[in-house]
Amino acid sequence: MIISFIENYAKLIVSIPEDVEAFEEKIEDNFTLITLKVNNLDIGKLIGKNGNMINALKTIANGCKAKDGVSYKIQIVSK
Repeated sequence: MIISFIENYAKLIVSIPEDVEAFEEKIEDNFTLITLKVNNLDIGKLIGKNGNMINALKTIANGCKAKDGVSYKIQIVSK
């Protein structure tokens, strides 16, 4: 559920939403890595000024930790 929300939220932020892909990788039982692949031109938009946009996404993911007990790390890579 969180993976689809973050992917859809990222698509609203970037200029080229069709290039956004989200992948989920379970590292441990209580730790998951979410990787967002975006167009090289959109990395700055997704990170935001002073990292505000990516920090907002991380805050949302941390809110889900209270519900399901899984910690999330969000990583952005270019296509």
